[in-house]
Amino acid sequence: MTRPVLVALVTAWGFVAFPAHAAKSPYAAHAKCDGLPRIEVATPAGLCVGLVASGFKFPRGILPLDNGDLIVADMAGWAKGKGSLWLLERKNSYKRRLLFDKLDRPHAVMLGPDGRVYVGVVGGVFRFDPANRQAEREDIIGGKSDQERLPDSGRHPLVSLVFDRAGDLYVNVGSASDNCEDAKGQPPAPDKPCVEAEGDLPRGSLRRYQMRWPEGRVLGWQTYAKGLRNSMALAVHPKSGLLLQGENGRDNIHRHIPGMESDERFPPDELNVVERGAHYGWPYCYGEGMSSPEYPALDCSRFHSPLHLLPAHAAPLGMAWYFGKLLPSEYHGALMVGYHGYRNAGHRLVAFRVDQRGLPQGDPVELISDWEAKEGSPMGAPTDVKVGADGAVYVTEDRNGTVLRLSAERAQ
Repeated sequence: MTRPVLVALVTAWGFVAFPAHAAKSPYAAHAKCDGLPRIEVATPAGLCVGLVASGFKFPRGILPLDNGDLIVADMAGWAKGKGSLWLLERKNSYKRRLLFDKLDRPHAVMLGPDGRVYVGVVGGVFRFDPANRQAEREDIIGGKSDQERLPDSGRHPLVSLVFDRAGDLYVNVGSASDNCEDAKGQPPAPDKPCVEAEGDLPRGSLRRYQMRWPEGRVLGWQTYAKGLRNSMALAVHPKSGLLLQGENGRDNIHRHIPGMESDERFPPDELNVVERGAHYGWPYCYGEGMSSPEYPALDCSRFHSPLHLLPAHAAPLGMAWYFGKLLPSEYHGALMVGYHGYRNAGHRLVAFRVDQRGLPQGDPVELISDWEAKEGSPMGAPTDVKVGADGAVYVTEDRNGTVLRLSAERAQ
């Protein structure tokens, strides 16, 4: 039986609130977007982006609640145990309250089938009841639960998560390396399997935890899919049940391919439809059946091909299908994906038109662009993407410590 961790919210809900705009904004806003300070970025006609909050250190996951409040996970950087979880209360002009502190790099925030909030931290997952101001933190995976701690070594220890329509929980287990190099940076043997990617506890994989409801107990888990280097963006289509993954591809491929001067074009990042038991190629292959230079003779036809190729180093960290009513009807059902990357392909939010299952079709439309650094405005770096009950799209941005809101233009 899962046991509660007695970390009381007296160090959280009891804190005096302060304005979400208390810190100086990195954006010079000269107008309004649906009542919020408007930031100067490019959007399609009829849309605008407002600044909800600034002053976070390194915000990642966001969860809009039905009452308009927002829960935000602030990693605070890559140091251990410095993260926190915050409530932004909309009724008080987004006043900010601390919920939990001293968290280890919190990344994902999701609402569970039981109405509780589930938070992915390095090594595990915990939950709490957002309606109870005396709520306690309860470990579900790792910590003091009866489920073993998630792998936390190497390059990709952050925990992403998503629930499917049956209530089972999918959790990212990111790769420990870039592309299976050893601790000294030496490439793997080309004629042998990558040790970290294989076996009973593979890295670069997605786990499914079978849950029993209504108590939310973990009954067991399995490696659901492999060959997924780092599944930061995960989403389940609410109607079809389609599980979609945004793959953050490898770095430094140019160091292994003679004549390639940089890796700005390769390898592409990916959108993948995740199927049980499938292998998606990491670290052996990338893109449309391309062999990694470390494994030049490997036959890539054995692996699942990507559904859609994204620009190299776009770094999708968050995505969601849009079923709100605030944005124009042309975006209804669209898949919205945040490109976090600092290189040319990053710093934007895009929308894919989709078929009935939610599968992206064709090239995306840019919803937020012209987000490069310029006078009075920094480069953007969107992390999580969620749709609120009000129909707006909420975006966290770790490079500048902000929470943003994509909305329709309305008369002020």
